[in-house]
Amino acid sequence: VALGKIGLPLAVQFASKGHEVVGADVNKRVVDQVNEGVEPFPGEYDLGPRLAEAVGAGRLRATTDTTAAVRECEAVVIVVPLFVDAAGVPDFAWMDSATEAVAAGLRPGTLVSYETTLPVGTTRERWAPMLEAGSGLTAGKDFHLVFSPERVLTGRVFADLRRYPKLVGGIGAASALAGVRFYEAVLDFDARDDLPRANGVWDLGSAEASEMAKLAETTYRDVNIGLANQFARFADRQGLDVVKVIEACNSQPYSHIHRPGIAVGGHCIPIYPQMYLWNDPEATVVREARRANAAMPAYAVEVLAAAYGDLEGANVLVLGAAYRGGVKETAFSGVFPLVASLREHGAVPLVSDPMYSEAELEAEGLTPHRGEAVTAAVIQADHAEYRTLAPADLPEVKVLLDGRRITDPTAWQGRHHITLGG
Repeated sequence: VALGKIGLPLAVQFASKGHEVVGADVNKRVVDQVNEGVEPFPGEYDLGPRLAEAVGAGRLRATTDTTAAVRECEAVVIVVPLFVDAAGVPDFAWMDSATEAVAAGLRPGTLVSYETTLPVGTTRERWAPMLEAGSGLTAGKDFHLVFSPERVLTGRVFADLRRYPKLVGGIGAASALAGVRFYEAVLDFDARDDLPRANGVWDLGSAEASEMAKLAETTYRDVNIGLANQFARFADRQGLDVVKVIEACNSQPYSHIHRPGIAVGGHCIPIYPQMYLWNDPEATVVREARRANAAMPAYAVEVLAAAYGDLEGANVLVLGAAYRGGVKETAFSGVFPLVASLREHGAVPLVSDPMYSEAELEAEGLTPHRGEAVTAAVIQADHAEYRTLAPADLPEVKVLLDGRRITDPTAWQGRHHITLGG
């Protein structure tokens, strides 16, 4: 249920193991493209040929009728997005609607698995009663219910499905067993001797433990990144190269600190810590880390202004609209607060991204760069195309702020080249 950038690769993976898969989505255009064997979005490695093969073999088809699809299936996997509002409160509207549609078609013996990251307790306290009310069945007795979080990044979903253990937590022992058996039948795993037990499907003992595991791993990253960003700000004041310091720290066993930057991690990073805070409002460390990370785009503009001078009226080129290099996705990208902060300083932000057309940038509310002269530039996304950026590419730029540390400072001798944290 939901053929987005995670759901569609999952459907293709399940079909590749010989199973008959039905993908459900409210977007008819996506459904039509899937039924034609055409990937509806670019950038996912190996998705195109694998999708075409699955559809051509008759193992995968798509529909807009979720309820009808559920009636046909022994297992239902839900990957509908869940966001939070400005106050950090989850907006369950889309997932509620999907759950009601699933409930209307639910049959005895079916497994329902939620993969969307959720606040702790949601599977048992929200979804189980809703599924029961809509189906007349009892969760854990008439049908199985588990939470099994996605642990993949867009662009490399198939590789990540093999690399990382699949976590499963049921609302009871029978549900957990059904979940484990299902995922063992649809996934393959790489051999890894660095894990405490064999790579594969891991039963965490309860839906709540599985929900907590996903929130913990993403929130830990956010806190780690927040620490790195605070190190970077201190290093800037001291004239130090924080990356060299972090590399020295990381040479110690069991130590890993992420590099600082305007935006790091996936688009989930700004969201999932807020879900954790919704469960645990006393988590002051998490709250402060989120605040520190959210402040980095504005801080980057302050650093730019300190080197450039008054930004009033200056054309500033923002390189990269995507939230991560090589991935065509702007959800929760640092480009939006970065552009807003530039405008607050009186600058004219112009955005360029090799993955987006001018029309697509305009649709995101951004002003595309159409060849106008620019005197300052900020690297917001770590696209591979920017790694070899040199003064000849931006002849009138006086200051380049590399917010992702991907360019060679030695290539910019004679110009202001700044990286956050040194």
